[in-house]
Amino acid sequence: MIDSRVAPENSIRDRIHEARLFNRRVIVVVAAVLSLMALVIVRLFYLQIVYHEHYTTLSQNNRITLAALPPGRGLIYDRNGVVLAQNLPAYSLEIVPEQVPDLDATLVALQEIVALTDADIKRFRKALAQKRSAKGVPLRFRLSEEEVARFAVNRPRFPGVDVAAGLSRHYPLGALGVHAIGYVGRISEDELDNLDTSNYSGTTHIGKTGVEKSYEEILHGRVGFEQVEINAQGRRLRVLESTPPQAGQNLHLNMDIRLQAVAEQALGQNRGAVVALDPRDGSVLALASMPGYDPNPFVNGIDSKSYDALHNSPDQPLYNRALRGAYPPGSTIKPFVGLGGLEMKVITLDQNVFCSGFYTLKGQAHHYRDWKHGGHGSVSLDKAIVESCDVYFYTLAHALGIDRLHDFLTRFGFGVKTGIDLTGELEALIPSPEWKRRVHNQPWYPGETLIAGIGQGYTLVTPLQLAVATASLANRGKRWPPALVKAVEDSLSHALTPSAGEPLEQVPIVNPAHWQSVIDAMVRVVHSEHGTARRIGLGAQYTIAGKTGTAQVFGVKQDEKYVQANVAERLRDHALFIAFAPADDPRIAVAVIVENGSHGSTAAAPVARQVMDRYFLDNPL
Repeated sequence: MIDSRVAPENSIRDRIHEARLFNRRVIVVVAAVLSLMALVIVRLFYLQIVYHEHYTTLSQNNRITLAALPPGRGLIYDRNGVVLAQNLPAYSLEIVPEQVPDLDATLVALQEIVALTDADIKRFRKALAQKRSAKGVPLRFRLSEEEVARFAVNRPRFPGVDVAAGLSRHYPLGALGVHAIGYVGRISEDELDNLDTSNYSGTTHIGKTGVEKSYEEILHGRVGFEQVEINAQGRRLRVLESTPPQAGQNLHLNMDIRLQAVAEQALGQNRGAVVALDPRDGSVLALASMPGYDPNPFVNGIDSKSYDALHNSPDQPLYNRALRGAYPPGSTIKPFVGLGGLEMKVITLDQNVFCSGFYTLKGQAHHYRDWKHGGHGSVSLDKAIVESCDVYFYTLAHALGIDRLHDFLTRFGFGVKTGIDLTGELEALIPSPEWKRRVHNQPWYPGETLIAGIGQGYTLVTPLQLAVATASLANRGKRWPPALVKAVEDSLSHALTPSAGEPLEQVPIVNPAHWQSVIDAMVRVVHSEHGTARRIGLGAQYTIAGKTGTAQVFGVKQDEKYVQANVAERLRDHALFIAFAPADDPRIAVAVIVENGSHGSTAAAPVARQVMDRYFLDNPL
């Protein structure tokens, strides 16, 4: 039996215990809640205050993107305002890879709507590897209006794919003047590593050759930017802020495209080069290298089959012969050698050399032959230049010696770069004993001096060097670097800034009368009865000073005779001709090289005459 007096006391004790337990639990819960609230407050403090700028930027980047606005490339004109390089409106199909769920499936589906070749896809994948995935990568260029409309209807099916409107480089005259003008092409991975990426953001093309390359910085301009609000699918909603691009500046060339056309047409199907300069300031009036090629397919990527056909062609149409072709100058070097002989007092104007048809060094049996089998008889410097007597210049070269010959020829720019405003120029070669020891580890032989005196052996020049030297001779020693660009035009104000070069070091001549003696002989090359270029002087309304040249491609043995009909076409002699006119007040200087043309008088000289006739037709005396 339970004692009723004990129960109330235990009950009161239990309630006190429960109350204390409850209070402790409340305190723990409140402490936990306060601790969690403190953590939330601290976290909010860091998110809202400490990391406010960071998360604001992330939020903005999800809503706003920065888009580059590529500048319009500057135009290129000839000296008369004819457009040589322009920009045409064009549509391209672009893909932003990070917005495409399945890239391979998308490419397959797109082929049902837009014509895509294997080359297009290959080029796209190559470009994809070079770009950030957030940027649009072009898949197809120059979409037709029908293709643009067809894609627009199917646009909802292709997230991350869009048509972009832009400008595409175009060369309206095709192959005409291509080696001087050059072309633009898609930026390669190597080029991307060396570019100012901030200024080329959004730009896909860059100058590859010619003026397009050497004046890239001027033609390209400055990139612009715009802040664009986008939705979750990456669609543009509105432009928030914009900095417009600055268009590239225009170039006006010294080149006369009509004269250029005559030069290229005069060469015809021959391989060769023509360079025409204004000797008064070095302006490049024409710079032709044949055969040429159409630059337009290179702009957006030429297909491999077409490129291989150009690259592997035995005619080498991609090769700029005017700047990089190295040829023996042959007899075109003789006026310069003759001038050197007069200046160094090794010869005089009335001193004669007997030409029997060959020359021999003392103590040697080897015959250094003249082009004229029976010889020229008694020859003065004037006759030696007019009739191109080899024996006379063998004798003169031997008397001068290779060192003096080398030093005098380099005064005219032979064997050194001319300084033309194009990239890729070749130095060519005026040999010396030091050069031969360094390159061939061999001594210099007297016989090599003889053949250097007639522009053969190791001696090599470019057509551009030959033209510059001819202009310097016409100008009586005053030299100018050849210049293709005449003026730069501001894209906004259209103000023209002349691009005048500084004159080069003048050829030092002690006796100025020697200039006239050599020039008079060159006039008789064209306008006298026995001149080697007398045919092109017929009917000329102006006086031409010129010199023919023939350069051997291979050596002929001592007991053999060169018979053109028995020699393969590509082993025949090169034909050369240099000239300037009018002889007493030169306004144009021309150098012509026709590969395997055999004779300068018949293959090269008529080309120069056509070029000069056209020049004086447009620029009457």
